[in-house]
Amino acid sequence: MDEDLPKEFDLIVIGTGFPESCVAAAASRVGKTVLHIDPNEYYGGSWASFNLDAFNSLLSEGNATCKEIRNGSFQWHIPLQDEPKEETAEGDGEPKTKQWSAESVLKLSRKFNMDLCPKILYSSGSLVQLLISSNICRYAEFRAVDRIFTQFEGQLLSVPCSRSDVFNTKDLSIVEKRLLMKFLTICLTYGEDKCEEDMAEFRGKPFLEYLRQQKVTEKINRCVMQAIAMTNEDTPFEEGMERTKKFLQSLGRYGNTPFIFPMYGCGEIPQCFCRLCAVFGGIYCLKRQISAINMNAEAQTVNIEVDGQHKVEAKHIVCSTSNMPEQLRSGNPKNYLSRAIFIASSPLGSIELNSGGGGVNLLRLITADGKREAILIQLSHYSGTTPKDLCVFHLTTSALSDNPQSDLEDFTQQIFNNAPEAPTLLYSSYFSISGYEMPSNTSPLMHATAAPFYELDYDKSIENARSIFSKLYTDLEFLPRAPDPEEIVIEGEDPKALSEQQLPDDLKAQLREIEKFAEQMDILEKEEADGNQAEPMES
Repeated sequence: MDEDLPKEFDLIVIGTGFPESCVAAAASRVGKTVLHIDPNEYYGGSWASFNLDAFNSLLSEGNATCKEIRNGSFQWHIPLQDEPKEETAEGDGEPKTKQWSAESVLKLSRKFNMDLCPKILYSSGSLVQLLISSNICRYAEFRAVDRIFTQFEGQLLSVPCSRSDVFNTKDLSIVEKRLLMKFLTICLTYGEDKCEEDMAEFRGKPFLEYLRQQKVTEKINRCVMQAIAMTNEDTPFEEGMERTKKFLQSLGRYGNTPFIFPMYGCGEIPQCFCRLCAVFGGIYCLKRQISAINMNAEAQTVNIEVDGQHKVEAKHIVCSTSNMPEQLRSGNPKNYLSRAIFIASSPLGSIELNSGGGGVNLLRLITADGKREAILIQLSHYSGTTPKDLCVFHLTTSALSDNPQSDLEDFTQQIFNNAPEAPTLLYSSYFSISGYEMPSNTSPLMHATAAPFYELDYDKSIENARSIFSKLYTDLEFLPRAPDPEEIVIEGEDPKALSEQQLPDDLKAQLREIEKFAEQMDILEKEEADGNQAEPMES
């Protein structure tokens, strides 16, 4: 570390995952001095994205590289080397389907962005609102999710989202279309006084019971439960209505579905918050190991040892649990998510269901007993995360064991074995995302962020960051809007003035010529005015 680095900060943040980066950006934005350190040589921690080579290395090295990633493995389902090309007779065309090998896929490694923790954003959800209100949105690009799928009687259905989708779909009868529109209209008015009176009898009962009361068909029931409200049989009525209303309120904002996805992968999101932190003075140090964290109870400060020699002091520390020194965390790591990433040479479902190249598609999977679920995200090259002619599938569920492949077995069977027109699998990988639970007697000067939650969007992780920030700075706003560059005025300057030093040389010369011409015109106008005054007035 640079010897000129300040030795005291208001806040030290360890780890560059999503919640840590949120807190760092929020503190820097309100004028606090922030030192943001990460033991890894990349941003994001368990929220990062990697090219294919780096991702395979991460799974092979395990804890040595990223402490949050455990139980990693990967496997190729195609030949390792390219097969020699056979000579073809003149006039013979190329084979209709491309023959892939591990070698040919790895040549495209840099075109992959493999997310450790992929998420889908509601268009009116907490993260989108935060990105807009804080003006962090200018650091990222997004793509609308193309389609939302559900499974019904062994078939893959594209769930109609907009009014035009409902009336154009061939998967629903005319009666079903009317029932679905009527139901969604009722859900959109949930929370209003008249609606509250009509639905009072369902309070405290399962959402499923309300659906059955509406006499919707089993197909509509499946679309609502699995894809729109994303509920199970035990979900309370109130929660099911709120989720449905959230879905409907996100429709029509940025695309045909209520969801968007970050271009180039979700690893971009933590980096957006890190950029804002740096803009407002945050200092970043990657590949730095935290040797010790010591509390000074009398001075109410904390000091850390970096790389075993440098000491830095702060009023507070925010840290991911995996980056805590061993003496400050309890027990063994706990697995929070079981993850799988697959590469395939074809999408899930028919060509008709993947018109336009597939884009970004979403499917919520349920086990046969209805007790467990997983989220499947299908990405094509239009998402900026995979090369052309290949698809990446992200599968995520809550961890049950130290064996992510076993945790996900029921869901992988649904995708690659039991699904009609299943994708052609080239590569599969499995890993766990873990973290540590913090002891209850942790110092009030130290705050631990939570590991990634099993959730579609970022709501719980944002709430985790907000909660920590409110404990640090009770009376300050969490991530107020950052000004655009043209809105920033240096003290003592005219905000409407354009500094000549900022202009190119050719424009400076033109500006000087214009000023000379204006001076000459002023002189001529003055001489003309003086001459007119000297002339005698006619009688």
